Amino acid sequence: MSELMNASARRNAIRWQLLTTVSALAILGSISVGTIAKADDESDKPVVWIELGGQLSRLEDSEQSFSPSLMAKRPSEFTPSPPFEKMPHYSIDGDAALSFQPEDSDWVFSASLRYGRSVSHTHVRQHTNHPPFTASAGGNHYTKYPSAQQFADTDTNSSEHHLIVDFQVGKDVGLGLFGTASASVLKFGVRFAQFGAYSNIALKSNPDWHFNYKYNSYLGKNIVLGGTYHTNAASIIAHRSFHGIGPSLSWSASAPFLHNGQNSDLALDWGLNGAVLFGRQRAHVHYQTTGAYHTAKYVGPHYTPRKTVSHTNTNFVRARTVVVPNIGGFAGLSFRYANAKVSFGYRADLFFHAMDGGIETRKSENVGFYGPFANVSIGIGG
Repeated sequence: MSELMNASARRNAIRWQLLTTVSALAILGSISVGTIAKADDESDKPVVWIELGGQLSRLEDSEQSFSPSLMAKRPSEFTPSPPFEKMPHYSIDGDAALSFQPEDSDWVFSASLRYGRSVSHTHVRQHTNHPPFTASAGGNHYTKYPSAQQFADTDTNSSEHHLIVDFQVGKDVGLGLFGTASASVLKFGVRFAQFGAYSNIALKSNPDWHFNYKYNSYLGKNIVLGGTYHTNAASIIAHRSFHGIGPSLSWSASAPFLHNGQNSDLALDWGLNGAVLFGRQRAHVHYQTTGAYHTAKYVGPHYTPRKTVSHTNTNFVRARTVVVPNIGGFAGLSFRYANAKVSFGYRADLFFHAMDGGIETRKSENVGFYGPFANVSIGIGG
């Protein structure tokens, strides 16, 4: 009986040894396969990424409205000029970026550039159509045509350009925070920014043309003696700029949420950035106004009116060293297949008090770029 029990115990021990051996081999095999797969993934990871893209940017208005007192007498039925004086509202920006991550390293070295330029031209003329004066005297009819009309003319040419360059070093600090295939990269480096704006605005108006009448007792009615009116003109040419450089810090993250098992996935991307720029802010403004009063004893093109003229011609030149805080961020989606990636989303960058938008005195204005973007990235190496 004892022999049967010993045989049974030996068989149980053998079964446990076999199960233990198989389990150990399975665990070791899975670890080996995972290690090999990870090594393969790492070996397939691109070393260099090249990115090209663009953004439709909504621009902040960074100039004070040109509203000289000379133009305050525009007729009420005419729209004031400031709505027609705006700087360009949109620009199409181009992006380029290059990043390098050495093999067997979590460090990433990158350089990026964004450039945009926009131009606008607005010409608006508003005027009245004053009817001619018709009268009769001694059985004869005569017509007096106006020698001028009330009008307001606004002619604006403006442009802006901007350049932003970044050099950064970063490290993936996510450690799988948003999943095994996610990334969370913290970068620090240097940001350079250059902004420029140009505007040329010309305003003209004849606000108060009218016939002059005098009562003729012999005829028993009014007759036309002539017309009086003002002609006003004002113009401004402004060049404004900012150049600055300073330390920058950014954080970007990516979390795949759809994977098809064929080295492709769809991911949610987002990030924040900040910088402090130290630079020079400049404004050169040429301002000119001319006012004239016209009187005419008679109405018609062959009579030269008398004039009294007022005239101003002034230059304002300012330069100032400034500190410009900068914050921004983005959110979007990206589709990656093998060594290629397509991204799209919405991005914003705001620079506080970067430009001098004043005319006679300094007036700090923010500069901002925000709108949808799309990028295409190609991975090389690995």
